[in-house]
Amino acid sequence: MQLTYRYRIKDKHAKRLNSQAQAINLTWNYCNETQMKAARDGRKWLSGYDLWKLVAGCTKQGLDLHSHSAKRVCLQYDKSRRQHKKPWLRWRSRRSLGWVPFSTGHVAHRDGGFVFRGERYEVWLHRPLPKGARIGAGSFSQDTRGRWYINCPVEVSEGVCLPGSRRWTRRVGIDLGLKDLTTLSTGEKVEVPKFYRKSEERLATVQRARKTKRARAIHAKIANRRKDFLHKASAKLAEEYGFIFVGDVSPSKVAQTRMAKSVHDAGWSRFRNMLAWKLRLRGGGMLLKVSEHLTTQTCSECGPLPSSRPRGIAGLGIREWTCDDCGTAHDRDVNAAKNILRCGLTALAEGALTSRLGSPAFRPRSSHVLATGAPKRQRDIDGVLLLKLMPPL
Repeated sequence: MQLTYRYRIKDKHAKRLNSQAQAINLTWNYCNETQMKAARDGRKWLSGYDLWKLVAGCTKQGLDLHSHSAKRVCLQYDKSRRQHKKPWLRWRSRRSLGWVPFSTGHVAHRDGGFVFRGERYEVWLHRPLPKGARIGAGSFSQDTRGRWYINCPVEVSEGVCLPGSRRWTRRVGIDLGLKDLTTLSTGEKVEVPKFYRKSEERLATVQRARKTKRARAIHAKIANRRKDFLHKASAKLAEEYGFIFVGDVSPSKVAQTRMAKSVHDAGWSRFRNMLAWKLRLRGGGMLLKVSEHLTTQTCSECGPLPSSRPRGIAGLGIREWTCDDCGTAHDRDVNAAKNILRCGLTALAEGALTSRLGSPAFRPRSSHVLATGAPKRQRDIDGVLLLKLMPPL
């Protein structure tokens, strides 16, 4: 699997990188202008390689840029335009965050620093690169405070989860929330620290005073504290469990509602990504997304949909309820986590993703379980192994 190691570059190299970032902006804007003319004239839209043919040779004319960086800009422009489904994109200006891409093999790691285009960039090496690692296609990037970083993609070996081991037998269901980041099927809960909510008053004060640099520093601190918390929470779960099932809730869709600020403050998407690669890296585990349709309303003990269940938006305030059929008292989130775990185990055993509890929707194996971060072929193999070797409930 591939991980990206990110190091902060010392500030004495900022002037050199800013100069290259301006050349990147010039190349990007040229691609944008060329594509805009083609779209308005009704001509064939240009691909990334068509743009590269037009840009080729610009570095020999005095542009402070590596030829491979110019090519990466053209390919990235075409990719971004297709992804956003637009005829052309926005212009890059001095206010745009700096970005200097590089290709595989064009950056070397020597004596605690990195060499690019014959120049050595010193960094704060907070963690070493793996021995013998080859740096892939990455980039230099700038944050809102003007600090530069180097992003180095590196291939690393995955962990191995042996059948019959403690990690192999440990599995858990997770229900994501806004008050509690995760509610496990075991009953444990991890509360959301709400870093942004706690800093809102201080942030509003500096924004009213138009202290933009201070406001950027507060935003950066909020993001760093949130990332640190998510790293620790995901690492703890990855060390304890081998297979984790999580609901397929869409953070981007929930962010379009009145709960947008809370969703971004919780960091659902980043947490799931961290959990996925840490499970594969540390113990050879797997994160599986399953449908969470009706997981809150279904009784995790007896299975049916009782009449006393919380329903719709009006029932969001009901955090505890009792099943009319079996008399079991449920915590809303714990009950959902248990049902998510049952959906995941059913999907692994029957080879289908359960769209509704009790009614599996049989599909080809490649779409049964969404194994985040795992290749399609690897997902198929893992599904067969789990079917044969996973211990009974």
